[in-house]
Amino acid sequence: MIPAPTHPARTGSPSRRRGRRLVLAATALALGLLPATPLAVAASATTAATSAQADVVSALPTALPLDLPTALPLDTEDRITWGAKPADANGPDGRRGVDLVADPGTTVEEHIAVSNFSDVPATFALKAADGYLTANGRFNMLSSDQESTDAGTWFTVQESVEVGPKETVVVPYTITVPENATPGDHPAGIAASVTSTGGGEGGTSVGVESRVGFRVTTRVTGEIQPALAVEDVKASYAPSWNPFAAGDLSVSYDVANDGNVRLGAEGQVATSALFGAVTDEATAEPLGEVLPGGSLRSKVAFADVWPLGPVSTTITVTPTVVGDDQVDAPLDPVRVTVTTWAVPWPQLLLLAIVVVVIVGVRDDRRRRRQRLEAMLAKARDEGRQQATTAEPAPSTTGGSAPQGGTKD
Repeated sequence: MIPAPTHPARTGSPSRRRGRRLVLAATALALGLLPATPLAVAASATTAATSAQADVVSALPTALPLDLPTALPLDTEDRITWGAKPADANGPDGRRGVDLVADPGTTVEEHIAVSNFSDVPATFALKAADGYLTANGRFNMLSSDQESTDAGTWFTVQESVEVGPKETVVVPYTITVPENATPGDHPAGIAASVTSTGGGEGGTSVGVESRVGFRVTTRVTGEIQPALAVEDVKASYAPSWNPFAAGDLSVSYDVANDGNVRLGAEGQVATSALFGAVTDEATAEPLGEVLPGGSLRSKVAFADVWPLGPVSTTITVTPTVVGDDQVDAPLDPVRVTVTTWAVPWPQLLLLAIVVVVIVGVRDDRRRRRQRLEAMLAKARDEGRQQATTAEPAPSTTGGSAPQGGTKD
């Protein structure tokens, strides 16, 4: 994404304020997916920043970001637009990028067409650098403060070109493949750039380099070795705290290119639980391109996964050919299997609550029964005691002995 120029504080005379507003910005062109149609940018009469200024370089994507402005709200008389396209000696040739096949030690001549669509002349710096893919799969080239070590060092091109208003200038450049270059694909980019001066934090001057260019991929002849690997696999289960609802399983992994040619990748993810009784399958978003030595991350999500213990996840990645590339070697799929535990915590919690309730009810009933039995036993004991104390005592009164009569 092209960084917007920084505007200094509006102080001083009106002429100075206007001069400070005339900073330079650029918009990116589609390098591999869109035609090189330029967008409007604003430029001051002075485009070169001093060597003491910081060098901030914009991205060089293959597809045009949708959030780029077509023009910045600056003075229209100083606004410039430009483009850079692949070309032959006569002008732009309709290519979106440059794909070359070259032997080690050979030199290939190509051309870049720099078009100035504005009403003022401009001088553009011409630069080449190593290429790479960003995390979202867009092509980019190293910024000017980063040192190229591969194909970006193979370019020979003049440092700058001056292009008049409404003119297109074709500039030749050469790519010299070293004798010891390794076989396979070597990505790079070439761009026409301009630099503006803006205000940074603390009132410091910052040079903002904006560039428009395209991709150049050189395939060095030799043994082709296509190879993908699946790395850094992560599978995690997120349960639903509703014990009557299923959870989600998230799977992510890196597709790494361990070979020497660019490859696409198609991914398939399959899950198995309860000893194979419950299975599911999903297709990952295809990866259009993974560069040699690089990697891109892929993600797949499964919904409505019940926690049934261990879940086995198998990832199958199949390499694919990019565009019109010719790959004679076999493209073997790669498989990796990991196991994730889907523990039914909500269900276990519900079960524990049910067990506690059942045990509590049972204990309460037992205590009630014990209290009732104790009360009955006490009542029986009290009844016996009352019955014992209520019995009458036996009678102890005696009669007098009869007395003998007197004899007459």
